[in-house]
Amino acid sequence: MMLLLKLFLAHLIGDFFLQPNKWVKEKEKKKLKSPKLYIHVFIHVALTAVLLWNLSLWPIILTIGLSHFIIDAIKLLVQNKKTKRILFFLDQLCHVLVIIACYFLFTNETASLQFKITKPILLLVTCLLFLTVPVSIIMKTIFLKWNISELTKNNQSLKDAGKYIGILERILVFIFIIADHWEAVGFLITAKSVFRFGDLKESKSRQLTEYILIGTLISFGIAIITAITYTLLK
Repeated sequence: MMLLLKLFLAHLIGDFFLQPNKWVKEKEKKKLKSPKLYIHVFIHVALTAVLLWNLSLWPIILTIGLSHFIIDAIKLLVQNKKTKRILFFLDQLCHVLVIIACYFLFTNETASLQFKITKPILLLVTCLLFLTVPVSIIMKTIFLKWNISELTKNNQSLKDAGKYIGILERILVFIFIIADHWEAVGFLITAKSVFRFGDLKESKSRQLTEYILIGTLISFGIAIITAITYTLLK
């Protein structure tokens, strides 16, 4: 399990935290000619090597690097505006499947290794990181099918305010659940509903109301599932 968590953690950091949006746009424009594609793959290889910290596991590092390049390259070559949303999730699914395959292929060879970082700590860090930028990008991709600028064109808000509110609420939900305080999750949902009620009432937009409701349910749902997964695996 430690090997699986380390590989998944390396993927989260490399794909979501160390890949600026401008890199993504450049890759989509230049495709295989973009230097950022190769830098991105190198970062994944380096992160995997650092987290595993064992040269005897070089087959895993090599597999992660080659598979990441192949998967990203195929996505860039076939992607267009209509397929961008679905290809994002297929891309992530392929990366996760490779990670799981590496775990099952090499777990027997690495079962006796000793690690200074305990499994619960590594699992906690992985869950918390997943609930920040990765979930924000996942939700942004989900909502590509709706034009939010049209729904909020008469309403100004702070830059990236929704993103940070979502991150904070997911982390709070996660903490409340692993601390066995489910009632606090209900309080948080109620508090958000009260603050949002005024905005929705003034906007008189059914589409905006549905958009916010879907976003809230997805955000809280992912946080709850992640917290339950953590409590089962720790």
